[in-house]
Amino acid sequence: MKYYIRYILYLIVFIGFSGAGAGSYDDFFKALQFDDQRTVSQLLARGFDVNTRDPQGLHPLILAVRQPAPAVLEHLLSAPGLQVEARNRNDESALMLAALAGMTQVCRRLIALDADVNKPGWTPLHYAATGGHAEIVQLLLEHSAYIDAQSPNQTTPLMMAAMYGNTRTLTALLDAGADASLKNQKGMTAMDFALEADRSGAAELIERHRKALPKQ
Repeated sequence: MKYYIRYILYLIVFIGFSGAGAGSYDDFFKALQFDDQRTVSQLLARGFDVNTRDPQGLHPLILAVRQPAPAVLEHLLSAPGLQVEARNRNDESALMLAALAGMTQVCRRLIALDADVNKPGWTPLHYAATGGHAEIVQLLLEHSAYIDAQSPNQTTPLMMAAMYGNTRTLTALLDAGADASLKNQKGMTAMDFALEADRSGAAELIERHRKALPKQ
């Protein structure tokens, strides 16, 4: 009888903890959705794991950048044990998404937390070039980003900059030594990307750069 009563008490305690945990889980992601930094801070202080993923498998850091939820993001970046290299299903890191969105200060914070500037495959520099964010391109290069990094189909950041036609970004890459002669798997150069996307300004810039190169 004593054993049975003890079992019932344990069961009640377990159910109580499980319910509380489920409530915390829902509260955390709802707070993230509404950029409720206060609730997130309270839950983390009570022991909620900062690296808990949502029902779709997304890491809180990825969600806070994508949302965006700036107040929650600021708190997450200060949380002990944060996995800054968590990825989504497309192998995108928070640094990649922040680079694409033009979040310069967030990129600085992530790099300071040892986010991988040169992850294999598509890189943060590809994403900064795609978004046309010259300041982030410079920031990544200052932290040893490989300027001619090749994606799985051998596309370089310069090709992405040419395709989207941002001349400031293109200039930053060319001035830093990006190789405009490289080709992707389809045999396309950065010039080909610019012409196919009808980016005449980008094409002219690449051509001027080519003519300025020392004769081999």
